[in-house]
Amino acid sequence: MKKSKNGKSDTLSKSDYFEKLEPLQLELNDLARWLVHTGKRLVVVIEGRDTAGKGGVISAIADTLNPRQCRTVALGKPGEREQTQWYFQRYVPYLPAEGEIALFDRSWYNRAGVERVMGFCTEAQTNAFLKQAPAFEKMLVEDGILLFKYWLTVDQAQQEERFAERLADPLKRWKLSSIDVKAREKYAEYGQARDVMLKATHSKVAPWTLVDFNDQRAGRLTLIRHLLDHIPDRKVAETLVEFPPLGHEPLRENFGTALKPLRARS
Repeated sequence: MKKSKNGKSDTLSKSDYFEKLEPLQLELNDLARWLVHTGKRLVVVIEGRDTAGKGGVISAIADTLNPRQCRTVALGKPGEREQTQWYFQRYVPYLPAEGEIALFDRSWYNRAGVERVMGFCTEAQTNAFLKQAPAFEKMLVEDGILLFKYWLTVDQAQQEERFAERLADPLKRWKLSSIDVKAREKYAEYGQARDVMLKATHSKVAPWTLVDFNDQRAGRLTLIRHLLDHIPDRKVAETLVEFPPLGHEPLRENFGTALKPLRARS
């Protein structure tokens, strides 16, 4: 654990994090095999404020899984035609088929958060969404989809630190936008919109789970552990591929054309 100025442990060190993450990723692979074996479908909705850590926890889940089976859904701004569709319509094509996992980096809940606070939709559209979302999710669950909804919590002090880190790091500046700048001024408004959303869309069929992400590494571990603990017995015997001896000396690449590979340079 990393030590704070008062000597107390406050954040999880990188080495401790990876040590704890590895067994969880093995269990995630067990889960992936179980989904294929049973034909079940899994949807994980990851929501939260800017800088909360949505992308990081999605990467932690997906990194060791087959990308053909586990897909991340991160939709951009809706196009002109999409703006005239039923709101949920643009998300439906990204729902998983049997044996698949869909990880939503933001989701249909954009309407109750970013769009509402930033004025990108009307109050009538927001109210319609809050009424329809529980019915939409009930249909998903009744059709057999395993649906998990997570809200990542982060205090403004931590958010400010992460904004500053992104601004200072040229490899992270792509994460910053003019919307982020405006959103800084609306921290309280986002909290109010979140509370209205949670009250309207938290149900026994599709409950919300809030996870503290002030320490992102600890938050990832907590979320993944919760996900694994709330899916039924998922152990399926792994079918190992047999690799018999090659039967000859390994061959070197040999190109019968004028094309040659670039030599690797350190």
